[in-house]
Amino acid sequence: MGSAWIEGMTSLASQLTTRDAITGAIAVVLGLVAVLAGSPVVRWLFRRVDRDEHTQGHAEAAQPVAPQAETPDEELAPPYRDSVVAAASTLRGGHWIGLLERLTVYVAVLAGFPEGIAMALAVKSLARYPELQAGKTSATAERFIIGTFASVLWALACAGLTLWLQRLVMR
Repeated sequence: MGSAWIEGMTSLASQLTTRDAITGAIAVVLGLVAVLAGSPVVRWLFRRVDRDEHTQGHAEAAQPVAPQAETPDEELAPPYRDSVVAAASTLRGGHWIGLLERLTVYVAVLAGFPEGIAMALAVKSLARYPELQAGKTSATAERFIIGTFASVLWALACAGLTLWLQRLVMR
């Protein structure tokens, strides 16, 4: 049994080409970029939305967003209490959900299974529905929508870049 497995693996390895290795490496590296680099992109977007909303109509320059409350009971300064950044205390686990969401979208596109994206988003929406209904401000729903769109678009861009680079290598 063990020797048959080794022979099978040896046969498979002999069939792999340098191009296969390169396309596989492209998929892995850009998969990591899709999943891990998406978090700072989404956080940047949240800060940008809050800064723009809190400075609209004011002549002074944009002020940085106040730090996020450490606990749900902790109060933030008035202009930031209803911010998208502060809504993170309501939507627990958002960072991990975002990582998994980007991974799912990336893999679904590479696998040629776009229905997987719809399934992942449906599951996320249904699971978050009670928290969105219980949110005290519209910032919670805004955070959910902005975070989801940013995550999905980032993962789609990385998957598209992966497919494009793989096609270039395979020419």
